[in-house]
Amino acid sequence: MLRKLSFTILGFCLATFCFAQKGKDSLAVDTTFTDYDELFSELDKLIDSLTSPHSFTLVNVSFGQSFLAFETKDNRSETRRRFMYSPSAGYYDKAGYGIGAGASVVNDGTGLNPYQFSVTGSYDFQKNKAFITGLSLTHYVTKKSLPFYTSPLQNEAYAYFTYRKLWFKPSAGFSYGWGSRANFKEVEEKIQNINLAQRGFTRINTNEKVIDVNLVTSVRHDFYFLNVLASDYIRLTPQFSFISGSQQFGFNQTSNTYATVRRTGNSILYNTENVAFDNNVYFQPISLTAFFKAEYAKGKFFIQPQVMFDYYFPATSNNFTTAFLVNTGVVF
Repeated sequence: MLRKLSFTILGFCLATFCFAQKGKDSLAVDTTFTDYDELFSELDKLIDSLTSPHSFTLVNVSFGQSFLAFETKDNRSETRRRFMYSPSAGYYDKAGYGIGAGASVVNDGTGLNPYQFSVTGSYDFQKNKAFITGLSLTHYVTKKSLPFYTSPLQNEAYAYFTYRKLWFKPSAGFSYGWGSRANFKEVEEKIQNINLAQRGFTRINTNEKVIDVNLVTSVRHDFYFLNVLASDYIRLTPQFSFISGSQQFGFNQTSNTYATVRRTGNSILYNTENVAFDNNVYFQPISLTAFFKAEYAKGKFFIQPQVMFDYYFPATSNNFTTAFLVNTGVVF
């Protein structure tokens, strides 16, 4: 969405719990931040500076560092910092309708990996100078067999409202995300039993599901400096956001190990193991975030360096985090 309050995705990422196979009974916070492109790419000028709506095409790329939860050799979860790129493109009609597509690309240690793709349809009501409002629906497609954990989130519906007549601009946004993931894996392994063959296999069925609800309230003010060099401007924007939300997360994994009887050649069930987990996070404060954004625009080109200071309430330690990202692109 053109004017999406994109920091809502931070609430999603911070509120999403993942299952870390540490003895198959522990939890870790999902800090994949798969949506940094939406987290920071508020292109407010494209609406706030419009005296009358018009159609345009936006080509954009964001880049910065993010956190990914990798699985180690001993089946533990380890959070690592990685560099993330988020290219995107979209067309936005003067009637308010828009469509866009994007990708998340990460350097996972072996090279650049475009691991997630998204497509978004949106509508923005821009004809009232006192406020703007809109809604969007996004669908995510994530690669399988990744070396790091990603949330099973597949779809997100979002609605927002911003009042523009005050010196500071209050905003409210509501998002609802849902998704599920099923995985089937067959692994051959040696089975040490004198009555059975020395080789067998294990079939692992995994099912995950997640539902996220988030509410974001924020205030900001834009300071403009026009004609700094020539036919350009600089904008400085402090913004404070409060995110609250809830989540339902479910995990179920069944492992069936089979072996071949030496005399008959038939496969028999050797062992069965089931791991199930349900977690309900009730509506609660998620984070308080301060954004400090700068933007330089000249003609069709813009560049936006941005820094974020976030306090994450549910964490028992290391509640405070920072992030920095640069967003740049052209508008046609």
